[in-house]
Amino acid sequence: MLGSTHGTLTTHSRPARVVACGEQPPPTVHGVLRPDGSTADRDVSGRPVHAPVPDLDRFFRPESVAVIGASDSEGRPNTGITRQLIAWAERVGARLHPVNPGREQVFGRPCHAGVADLPEPVDLAVLLVGDPIPVIEQLGDAKAKFAVAFASGFAETGAAGAAAQARLADVVERSGLRLLGPNTNLNAFEKFREDLDGPAIALITQSGHQGRPVFALQELGIRLSHWAPTGNEADLETADFLSYFASRPEVGAIAAYVEGLKDGRSFLLAADRAARNKVPVIAVKVGRTETGARTAASHTGKLTGADEVVDAAMRQFGVIRVDGLDELQDTAALLARAKKPAAEGIAVYSISGGTGAHFSDLATAAGLHLPTLPPAKQAELHQWIPEYLNVANPIDNGGHPVGDWRGRKIIDAILADPSVGVLICPITGPFPPMSDKLAQDLVDAAEQTDKLVCVVWGSPVGTEDAYRHTLLGSSRVATFRTFANCITAVRAYLDHHRFAANYRSPFDDAPRVLSPSARKAQALMRPGQQLSEHAAKQLLRAYGIRVPREQLVTSAAAAVRAASQVGYPVVMKASGPQLAHKTELGLVKVGLTSASQVRDAYRELTDIARYEGVPLDGVLVCQMIERGVEMVVGVTHDSLFGPTVTVGLGGVLVEVLRDVAVGVPPFGEDQARAMLGELRGHALLNGVRGAPPADVDALVEVVLRVQRMALELGEDLAELDINPLVVLPRGQGAVALDALAVCHGPQGDAASAPRWA
Repeated sequence: MLGSTHGTLTTHSRPARVVACGEQPPPTVHGVLRPDGSTADRDVSGRPVHAPVPDLDRFFRPESVAVIGASDSEGRPNTGITRQLIAWAERVGARLHPVNPGREQVFGRPCHAGVADLPEPVDLAVLLVGDPIPVIEQLGDAKAKFAVAFASGFAETGAAGAAAQARLADVVERSGLRLLGPNTNLNAFEKFREDLDGPAIALITQSGHQGRPVFALQELGIRLSHWAPTGNEADLETADFLSYFASRPEVGAIAAYVEGLKDGRSFLLAADRAARNKVPVIAVKVGRTETGARTAASHTGKLTGADEVVDAAMRQFGVIRVDGLDELQDTAALLARAKKPAAEGIAVYSISGGTGAHFSDLATAAGLHLPTLPPAKQAELHQWIPEYLNVANPIDNGGHPVGDWRGRKIIDAILADPSVGVLICPITGPFPPMSDKLAQDLVDAAEQTDKLVCVVWGSPVGTEDAYRHTLLGSSRVATFRTFANCITAVRAYLDHHRFAANYRSPFDDAPRVLSPSARKAQALMRPGQQLSEHAAKQLLRAYGIRVPREQLVTSAAAAVRAASQVGYPVVMKASGPQLAHKTELGLVKVGLTSASQVRDAYRELTDIARYEGVPLDGVLVCQMIERGVEMVVGVTHDSLFGPTVTVGLGGVLVEVLRDVAVGVPPFGEDQARAMLGELRGHALLNGVRGAPPADVDALVEVVLRVQRMALELGEDLAELDINPLVVLPRGQGAVALDALAVCHGPQGDAASAPRWA
């Protein structure tokens, strides 16, 4: 992970540090050391558990601005930028000071030869220079608060540019100021409409042009408050603006276009702050495919990260991930302005039975709930709608009632039903006067209700008065152009409010001190080595994870004695630090029921190992467990987010089915259960084809114990794989039948991949 500390404004996370046995965690910038060695603001690995909020008020609303490299010579790029900055400074009430040694005046304003000649300390310096490093050093001496660097040629260009950006970041850190960029643009200084009211959208983009569709929402009457074009993020990053916007009272939703995350932990903490404040975050995150990931890296010079982990991290903290900029527009606009739903039921109302049925099919497939209206409500609707039309939901009015007084009564009656929280009216095309009257009735009804009213205006033209003036002129009706975007936005709206109502920050419960289990486990770690199965199971035992009754033996006679103590039938397995997949080498024997079989199995296993040149620490004689659901639980390290926990269907088909869910620590029991719910094979845990339900509670407990192991052992534990973890019938627990653990070396390098991995 990358990160740096800038005064008290923000602290980015650094690589996890495991505290040695008996050692106290160090004091931190934000936390106060407790008597037990913990801190309020750091977890057991020394990573922060609260997101600092950078004071960006003076960035967006400075009192004084310096433009370094200002120009008024026509035809030069700096001239247009200078002109735009002058206009922006006047709008926000800032004093602007041009700086250029070659000019006495710029656009009639006194021009200063250098930073040292500025008449006052500046809140913001805009750098129109090719090499920002010397200027940043001067600005640091002058106590400037913020700077913006437009210059390109840094990490987006490759290794040499990345090295230049590292030098830039170092200079910024030593200067004490905060930097936006490099490779950014003028989006932060756009002209925002000030005649719009209501909750606003705050926008974060790593590619400025990708924010244009959201910025254009102002022309549809939707308010925007800020735009942060983060560029290469040598210093200020997406997480900084996310934390800041989530704390602003005028922000109703945050829309983001993200190509790469600078620091996974910082992003999670910022998303946590937004979730605590119940501010919805909607994001397009590119890099779902290998091609997309390469493109993102070349454009912003940042690590994209495994998409499955990014997806899981966003989902855990309530970030709504969408795929297209049109979805970003529509979903952010809806969530910024819509009130909390009174109910989760969706009513679909149309002037065509075909339209209603089509939309209802798509909505139901997307997981939206369309409740059947009660008989009394249907009878009420049939006062105005012919009896032969369906009004159970979807509601088909047949067309004619919308043209007169009946239209408004139908809408009001639907909205009055307590099971309905959202009314959606798809209008597939303009059909005046019906569509005009229907649009006006929907707008008028929306003004009288706290429930959400949505319209899908399907005309490709979009110039009709009913659309341009009636629907878009309403701040209460959410208007869409496609079925898909409406469904995506409404689902996100309901999901967000459900999430926000139940959110409890997992960082509040993150362990602050090492447990006794961690101290036992650390003694078992072998830096730079893969542990044998026997040693890996000892690691699990240290954390209270159940393993079979078993003994490690080094002779046939000892194997026979162990089998009698373990109890027949038994399983025998070769155990050694270089063994990963033993079955492929014939190093596992199952279902042994007699002493003679045990003796023969011992000789065969040791002969195979000797022939293959595999060193053993012995042979395991294990209790045989036959009944249960085979799962896999593991730990890996993601380059952005650190340790991650995986759970899924296990056994020999784990690599074939790839039915797994990922969690990013810290997380609680609810998230562990949600991970199980994401599995395609989740029904197996409920019991199928006569099998009893599995002990899901025991499985959840194992996931949480593995998470604790990941947090406490940190980067010392490079990889853990429990496969299979057999989940027994309800009330009987779960047993780890096999385990693989790989330790990082002294320099953080994992053990070499085993020969048969």
